[in-house]
Amino acid sequence: MSRRDPHGSEDPHGDRTLGAAGAPVAEADTAVVLVHGRGATARSILGFGESIAGDSVALLAPQAAANTWYPNSFLAPVERNEPGRSSGLAAVGNAVRTATDAGIDAERVLVAGFSQGACLASEFVARTPREYGGLAALSGGLIGETVAIGDYVAGDEADPLAGTPAFLGCSDVDPHIPEERVHVTDEVLSALGADVETRIYEGMGHGINEDETERVTALVSAL
Repeated sequence: MSRRDPHGSEDPHGDRTLGAAGAPVAEADTAVVLVHGRGATARSILGFGESIAGDSVALLAPQAAANTWYPNSFLAPVERNEPGRSSGLAAVGNAVRTATDAGIDAERVLVAGFSQGACLASEFVARTPREYGGLAALSGGLIGETVAIGDYVAGDEADPLAGTPAFLGCSDVDPHIPEERVHVTDEVLSALGADVETRIYEGMGHGINEDETERVTALVSAL
């Protein structure tokens, strides 16, 4: 049975304030877009951002309506998570544009998320491929009942992600994220030209561990 969608408009996340921390975006030359998980907030994921980035990095975090980006599992048919899914992808895109409109090159913007946020972050990067500063998807993967490389790779442009570094981290027993979906996400991002590192942690459950934090910190430092 699907969960009832609490969102009352076709763009439920569109009127939410974009959270910010770290350096003012107008003064920074690097940025991290952080996407929170179900039941969390922009403020909470910004706290994680402050732990992985220095004071010179702009941190931007969209906020979901009712703290939930979409109502059902990310493994449900896509239409059952609309309009939240599409509105969430637009919110991530708005955060990235906020950075690039301020003069930060996309190649110096890292998109990162946890859980629902990791699903949106990876889906956004795969759906709008270009060279980004990086992707970090922690306990998440591409969205949909099924995922196929052909759903994302089309046209004549080769390797549109142009070597974008991507880190995927997840438990082998995550109750929400099947390990197989993480590997499929790796395959799609690699086919798009990303430089992907995937780490599966034995018995971790649904959370962020110290090794993942260190990996994301390294991605930020590389910006």
